[in-house]
Amino acid sequence: MITKTCLITGASSGIGRSTALLAASKGYQVAIACLPEHLQQGQEVVQQLKEKGAKAIAIPGDIGKKYDIEHIFKTTQNKFGTIDAVVNNAGVYLEATIESINYENLANMIAVNLTGTIYCCKQAAQIMSTQGGGKGGCIVNVSSMAATIGGRPGASAYAGSKGAIDIFTTGFAREVAACGIRVNTVRPGVTATGMTTQLETDPELKKRVAASIPLGRIGQPEEVAELIIWLLSDHASLVTGAHINVGGGGFHVAGMK
Repeated sequence: MITKTCLITGASSGIGRSTALLAASKGYQVAIACLPEHLQQGQEVVQQLKEKGAKAIAIPGDIGKKYDIEHIFKTTQNKFGTIDAVVNNAGVYLEATIESINYENLANMIAVNLTGTIYCCKQAAQIMSTQGGGKGGCIVNVSSMAATIGGRPGASAYAGSKGAIDIFTTGFAREVAACGIRVNTVRPGVTATGMTTQLETDPELKKRVAASIPLGRIGQPEEVAELIIWLLSDHASLVTGAHINVGGGGFHVAGMK
């Protein structure tokens, strides 16, 4: 059995953590990239993986910064020899109407959600491309159901950043298809992660949000991870340039604030 390496950004918690745990169970060596202030959480995930017999490392870095991205990829490659799969999961959620939005917060969100994700794809392609001596590979970009209809109230800028990732992925997938690289996006809906902790402290809001989802419930990070790992696997060998929703059927916002 050939051992493969998976690099996951934003992997100290939520969808990234669940993806790391599932990837390890499938035989991947796992590199967990996380913000420096989340490194302890990342190391705790690494310890969980090692206890299960997997090889893993945690690498601190901010996906909104060019040097940090290059450091993350270089460290992973130096540790494991190559990178076979990348999950661009790191993201910033910004809730603000456009008329009230703060420029610095907007710039940071774009730096992480859009520029950082694209630059991670560049790093991955340089390593994976069969035309450059690589073995090929797979990339999954984590988008959002917000990209499908512009998000919930106050999330239009966030939705725009994720919509841009969808369009980028469509073009990028075509660009690197001949290089042995598949690229897809997954679009989670409202999922029980650190971005939605306010729902746990406001039962009425949680109830209204769940009611806005056709399946009537909020998603779990493990459910998103299952789709990500499938897309990285040979079972999805003909799938590239796809955008797959994993959000309970979408959402409507009537009556939502």
